[in-house]
Amino acid sequence: MDVLVQKYGGTSLETLDRVRNAALRIARERRRGRSLVVVVSARGSRTDDLLRLAVDIGPACPSRELDQLLAVGESESAALMALALNGLGVPAISLTAHQAGIRTTDRHGDALISRIGAAPVQAVLDEGKVAVVTGFQGVNHAGDIATLGRGGSDTTAVALAARLRASACEIYTDVDGVFSADPRILPAARCLPWIHPGVMAEMAFAGARILHTRCVELAAMEGVEVRVRNASSQAPGTTIVERHDGRPLETRRVVVAVTHDTDVARVLVYCRNGRRDLAPDVFGALAAQGTVVDLVARSGPYENEFRMGFTIRRSQADPVRAALHEVAVGFGGGVHFDENVGKVSVVGMGLLSRPEYTARLMAALAAAEIPTSWISTSQSRLSVIVPKERTVDAVDALHREFRLGRHEQRSPDATRTSSTSAPV
Repeated sequence: MDVLVQKYGGTSLETLDRVRNAALRIARERRRGRSLVVVVSARGSRTDDLLRLAVDIGPACPSRELDQLLAVGESESAALMALALNGLGVPAISLTAHQAGIRTTDRHGDALISRIGAAPVQAVLDEGKVAVVTGFQGVNHAGDIATLGRGGSDTTAVALAARLRASACEIYTDVDGVFSADPRILPAARCLPWIHPGVMAEMAFAGARILHTRCVELAAMEGVEVRVRNASSQAPGTTIVERHDGRPLETRRVVVAVTHDTDVARVLVYCRNGRRDLAPDVFGALAAQGTVVDLVARSGPYENEFRMGFTIRRSQADPVRAALHEVAVGFGGGVHFDENVGKVSVVGMGLLSRPEYTARLMAALAAAEIPTSWISTSQSRLSVIVPKERTVDAVDALHREFRLGRHEQRSPDATRTSSTSAPV
């Protein structure tokens, strides 16, 4: 029987009515003859509530105990969903990560899925029941619960879809799909019916909050078709897959979307001794903290002072600050953090081989009188740092510049009536 994996996020399960509505959707799919695996997140703000409890109980929060606490949210959701389905006459069983055979690496709070023993879940499906699995968590080699970090439930769903060879993995959220910009700040943004996994991964890394980069990368590696849909509507949503059967593709346009991220800190590490290359030490310190960097630039080997700049997540600034300070001060250097910045990115395909797009990005921001600093270019993403308070203005300016709005759609081969005359 065809296997379908569905994942329901926290907003989709926030109230008992939403849990029941999700169960009705699952029941309809089950009656069409599909074998269903349902992955659930913690309901609403449950994870944040549990984090506040941990803070209130005391300043020390051992990572193992924090993971034990946070896992409660998904377990609650799974049990409630199984109860709702059984109440509709659909046999269902809830499974924790341990019961589902999900194994992870040892890093608490940011573990990676290392293996899934599909037999427990497959056994539930073979019995004609819906398997409701807790997302966001697994079990490490010591038998302890380890959570997967941001986007963890999406990653759980994609990993299960890959292991069970499911026809697709549907991610249910509170928006109609993936948009050309964040519709909460830009009402003119349009829903994209199809996105290439590589483009989606760049959008996720550059600030699009719909899916986490790890989830999209795993789907691309395993060949899993991902569909992003609204749990409260029947909208078709967005399909993320490498090929789309020859139907018209939104991403035949060079520029697909504009993303933004305000969880950004700009970091400068410097040392007066230019002959000392601190780059290995800096990257070693960042790796030890599990910190992802972007927009990296550094001084050359013949300069009198070592300088290295990059961006990190602002939410990771405190532990990174201490680690980098320890590296720099040992050689007479220092570290400067600027947390009043945002990152805005134009995402698409073939951008690096079309330098006019970088020129258009910079010209549009200059025309809007938005100051810019660091910039990074690649074939699929152009990113620039702007003042934090101008981030939304920058998104709006670039969305209009590349004509991405609902009322600005043009054929992929259309050209601008400007000196650049480049396809959008």
